[in-house]
Amino acid sequence: MKPTVLITNVRPFGAAPADVRIVDGTIAAIGAHRHASAPGPGETLIDGEGALLLPGFVEGHTHLDKTTWSMPWYRNEVGARLVDRIENERRWRAASGHDAARASRALALAFLRAGTTRLRTHVDIDTDAGLRHLEGVMATRDALSDVLDMQIVAFPQSGVLGRAGTRELLDAALALGADVLGALDPAAIDGDPAASLDLTFALATKHQKPIDIHLHEPGALGAFTLGLLLDRVEAEGLAGRVVVSHAFCLGALPERERDALLERIARAGVALLTTAPASTPVPPFHAARAAGITLFSGNDGVRDAWTPFGSPDMLERAMLIAMRYDLRRDDDLAAAFACVSTEAARGCGFAGYGLVPGARADLVLVDAETVAHAVASRPPRRLVMANGTIIAADFAR
Repeated sequence: MKPTVLITNVRPFGAAPADVRIVDGTIAAIGAHRHASAPGPGETLIDGEGALLLPGFVEGHTHLDKTTWSMPWYRNEVGARLVDRIENERRWRAASGHDAARASRALALAFLRAGTTRLRTHVDIDTDAGLRHLEGVMATRDALSDVLDMQIVAFPQSGVLGRAGTRELLDAALALGADVLGALDPAAIDGDPAASLDLTFALATKHQKPIDIHLHEPGALGAFTLGLLLDRVEAEGLAGRVVVSHAFCLGALPERERDALLERIARAGVALLTTAPASTPVPPFHAARAAGITLFSGNDGVRDAWTPFGSPDMLERAMLIAMRYDLRRDDDLAAAFACVSTEAARGCGFAGYGLVPGARADLVLVDAETVAHAVASRPPRRLVMANGTIIAADFAR
């Protein structure tokens, strides 16, 4: 049993002051703040001093296995094409002996300390490295399992059809313990979208795993691939089991064609992930939400051979979403935060999430008036609790 904790005088999502009782890692009760609240026998008392209470953050799409976080600076001299970055990274990881276990643990801990308690990470399954990167990240998942709820996506960074043996490695990765099956650009990388999607859906069905596909393909090509994917989701009844990450094509289509695809995506129960990049078309924020689509977010890579950018602070990611989509109203900033909290938990299928009795006790306290204020100012975390365990606490004024 974990210690019982009573957190008093906090404001859930900026609402009226409340007290929260945590029992064995679960939110047992949330009620109006009582000035005379006292801990019961054996309870730990924390005075929240009127701080804003948020649920633990959710990183919906990152690559822990690739990161150079906490390592010497990586000098990036790679070409501009996607294939340039893929090949450069493969060469660098092989030559440097990059250790996915050590790298993923350092970044996972940084996420945790900044308030992220749920995380989905894509891990390269590669014919050069085999399952080495997966095994390293699985070691991190196991080591932090009590406090960080981590999903691992078996991700074929070089595609499936062009490198013999990749399908067998993906099969082995799912059998070994990967939670989700990844895929990449069935037309642009694999060259045969129908065959690529057939292979992906067959493997997912065999292992009863959800799918998360990177779809960078632009415009009409991406729309064509997306249509083929939706055909399979609808035919196999996989609503709520498929995420399309990036979906750049949705930001570059004529409005009528785009809206017809959004309607199909919503009807099929497919979620969309955007990292809200500044230089690439992105799925439309308001139109996707209006269609009833779960739209959530993540960093993608964090300081690796692809990019020097990224941060384990998901409030910063929410701010970048707001800036990319020109979200300025308080309610829109709260919607940007939902992309790294409630919407991300729904899109990834994380259970027991939220600020409600019965949910896992994943809590963050910050000094801010409202959710919008927290997104705009990104204040230090005064308290981070994960599964009822206090990760970080600072109540010094």
